Amino acid sequence: MIVGVLVTFLVVILVLYLINMLPLDGRAKQIARVVVIIIGIVSLLKYLAVF
Repeated sequence: MIVGVLVTFLVVILVLYLINMLPLDGRAKQIARVVVIIIGIVSLLKYLAVF
């Protein structure tokens, strides 16, 4: 369970970093960051057996 949480956390951090590297305008980056963070939180809650 701990490994799954760590992997999910690392993947979210990596995707956020890659979004930062994309040549997009500020609004598109902000929307992409919010979507990635929401997906990351939902997957972490699944690992913690909330859902």
